[in-house]
Amino acid sequence: MSDAELARLFLALVLLLSAALAGGHIFERLGLPRVVGEILGGLLLGPSVLGVLAPEAEVWLFKGFAAQPALLSAFYWLGLILLMFTAGFKVQPVLPRDDRNLMVALVVGSVILPFPFGYLVAPLFAETNTGDPLAFGIVMGIAAAVTSIPVISRLFIDLGMMETRFARIVVASASIQDLLLWVALAIATGIQQGRANDPASLLQVGGITIVFAIASIALGPALLRLAGRFAGGTFTEASLTGYTLLVCLIFVAMASLLHVNVIFGALLAGLIIGRFPASTFGPVKQRIADIAIWFFVPIYFALVGHRLNLASEFDWRLILLFLLASSAVKIISVMTAVKLIGRSWLEVVDYGMAMNTRGGPGIVLASVAHAAGIIDGRMFIALVLASIFTALSAGLWFRWRLRQGVAY
Repeated sequence: MSDAELARLFLALVLLLSAALAGGHIFERLGLPRVVGEILGGLLLGPSVLGVLAPEAEVWLFKGFAAQPALLSAFYWLGLILLMFTAGFKVQPVLPRDDRNLMVALVVGSVILPFPFGYLVAPLFAETNTGDPLAFGIVMGIAAAVTSIPVISRLFIDLGMMETRFARIVVASASIQDLLLWVALAIATGIQQGRANDPASLLQVGGITIVFAIASIALGPALLRLAGRFAGGTFTEASLTGYTLLVCLIFVAMASLLHVNVIFGALLAGLIIGRFPASTFGPVKQRIADIAIWFFVPIYFALVGHRLNLASEFDWRLILLFLLASSAVKIISVMTAVKLIGRSWLEVVDYGMAMNTRGGPGIVLASVAHAAGIIDGRMFIALVLASIFTALSAGLWFRWRLRQGVAY
C-alpha cells in the first residue's frame, strides 16, 4: 500500500467510526438501541445517501483503490467475531431449576413453529435466493426464530429490569435457543459451500458442527486451566486479556479448519470464557467488551449500514411481508407455549414481545448469509430492517408497560 492508499483507508475508518458513535449516542439519548444509530451512521455514508448525493465522493472514500473493500471487510469480520465472542459471555446454557418449565416453554415456542414456518415459506422468497435452496430455507427458518441476547439485555439494563426474574428467564431462554440456531447456521453455510450435496455429507457437516460444539463446551475449560498451570499460573489483568483474545482467535481458526462457520467458533469461545469465575475473568471480559463495543463493533454495524443499498435494492413489499408474517408467527407461538403452562395473558404478551427481539443476531445472520452468497441484497435489507424494527418495538412496548406501573 502506498501512503496515499493508507491515508484513504484510515480516513474511511475514521468516518465510519465517527458516524457510528454519533448515531449510537443520539439513539441512546432518545432511549433507543445504539445498534440502530450505528447502522444509520453507516447508511448515511453508503450508496443509500452519500452515493445518491455525491457518488464520486462515496467511491473515492470507500472504493478508492483495488484493495480497499477487502481491507474494510477485514474490519467488518473482526467486529463481527468480537461481537459474537462477547455475546458468548452472556450465554447461560444451564437452566435454573425453579424456572425450568417456563424456559422450556419459551425455547420450544420460539423454535417449534417459527423455524418450520420460515423454512416452509422460503420458496415464496425464492427470487432473493442466490445460493443453495436448502441453505436458503434454513436461513429463513433461523431469521424467523432468532432472538437477540445483546439487545434485549441492554434494553433490560436501560430500563432497570436486568436483575428481575423476568429478565433472567428471557436471557437464559434466548441463550439456549440461539445456541441451537447458530448450529443450524453453521450447517447452512456448510451446505452453501458445497460440502453437503447428499444426505451422508449433510449428516457429516452437521455431525462435525455438533461434535465441535460439545467438545468445546465439555473440554475447553479444562484445557484452558491446564494451559494456565503449564504457563505458570500467574497472570496480570493485561496479559490475561491478551491470552483471552488469543483463545478467541484459536477457536475461530479451529472452526475455519473444520469448515465450521467462524462466528460459531467465536460464540463457543465466548461461552467457554464466560464459564470462568467472575472474580478472575470479570475485569478481563469487561475490558474486551469495552474495546469491542466502542471500536470494532461500531465499525461492523456502520459497514452493515454502508452495505444497505436502499436506492436500488429496497423492496418495501418484501420487507413488510417478512416482518409482519415472521413477527406474528413468533409472538403467537411463544404466547401459546407460555399460556399452556398457565400464565396470564399480559404476561404471555410480554414474553412474546421479548423473544421477538432479533436485533444484533438477526443482523449477524443477514451478514453471514449475504457474505456466503445465500441471499441477495433485497433479502439482506429485509432481514436487517426486520431486526431493527423488532428491537425498536420491544423497547417501546416495555417502556409503555413500565409506565403502566407493571412490576417485573
